[in-house]
Amino acid sequence: MLAGRRILLVISGGIAAYKSLDLIRRLTERGVAVRCVLTQGGANFVTPLSVATLSGSRVFQDMFSLTDEAEIGHITLARDCDLVVVAPATANLLAKMAHGLADDLASTLLLASDRPILVAPAMNVRMWNHVATQGNLALLAERGIHRIGPNAGFLAEGEEGMGRMAEVPEILAAIEGLLSGGPLSGLRATVTSGPTHEPIDPVRFIANRSSGKQGHAIAAALAKAGAEVTLVSGPVTLADPPGCRVVRVETAAEMLAAVQGAPADIAVCAAAVADWHVANQTAEKRKKDPGAAPPTIELAPNPDILATLAAPGPTRPRLVIGFAAETERVVEHARAKRARKGCDWILANDVSPASGTFGGDTNRVWLITAAATEDWPTLAKTELAERLVGRITQFFSGEKT
Repeated sequence: MLAGRRILLVISGGIAAYKSLDLIRRLTERGVAVRCVLTQGGANFVTPLSVATLSGSRVFQDMFSLTDEAEIGHITLARDCDLVVVAPATANLLAKMAHGLADDLASTLLLASDRPILVAPAMNVRMWNHVATQGNLALLAERGIHRIGPNAGFLAEGEEGMGRMAEVPEILAAIEGLLSGGPLSGLRATVTSGPTHEPIDPVRFIANRSSGKQGHAIAAALAKAGAEVTLVSGPVTLADPPGCRVVRVETAAEMLAAVQGAPADIAVCAAAVADWHVANQTAEKRKKDPGAAPPTIELAPNPDILATLAAPGPTRPRLVIGFAAETERVVEHARAKRARKGCDWILANDVSPASGTFGGDTNRVWLITAAATEDWPTLAKTELAERLVGRITQFFSGEKT
């Protein structure tokens, strides 16, 4: 799949740079020609000799090396590839990319490149959560920069949280998704995943048991098939799927706004969106008054994301797919929901406690279209995602559904 492809790998400073050596090895095993740019900070963690040995190619470091400039030049280096990968991508380098700075070889070629760019951030959790870093990431996402990770876990400095660079297999999957030219290449997909949290007060909220595993698996499978995927995720504890742009939200209203801001050819509404929000939400924590009656919570309907997406109009996705999470009369209720919402397909699943669907790793669904109902066997959620993407591929290949 990757044989014959050319990748420019930028290795910036950070302990995660050691993973770049394994990434180089695995890429070259797949027949990829890897050229490497090593920043001054990166050279504090991995040596030019180890990078050159694994890549089988010279390592570029100095912006003003006359030899390098005579032989290739930083403009040629920036464009003589199919993909630029930055792994690890430090907060500093991401900031340079976001603001167009070019004070070393790495930042200069990133500014000069007209090729797709994939970044794999790695940094301290506080740096990751800082408003400046998040603002820079938002700018880069708007400009079409692809991102994989980071993941949550233990960090080198002994803290725990978001900031670990994605593992090498995840980065490889993201690279394959971007370069594969799969059957859904050129199509845009929006996937919703996870629960929504509807605040009662600053401390309490209404939620549900959705883990987001199914929605995240569908997003990953769509990206693997070559689609440009935006994943709109409620609060979950899952790693970002490879090759996806991820928008994190809390409430149903935020989810709707994010979905409407991501034009798509394919929409898969897998999130378990709360039906109601609290109309009398308070700005302060509700206090328990001994002897008094419990406070009254007034509910108001949330926006219907699936019906909004499926409504006729120039921005309607070409294929709109919903989920019907039911606890009884599953198929009957799902058929009625498909007709009521106006979506093209609906996946009906049993989420009663005995099914183990919420939070579990398997799922059993019925795929309901206008023409038929397909009874699918119990599958791992990743397998179900692959099967659904296969059906989506058939749809866009013009096969009858």
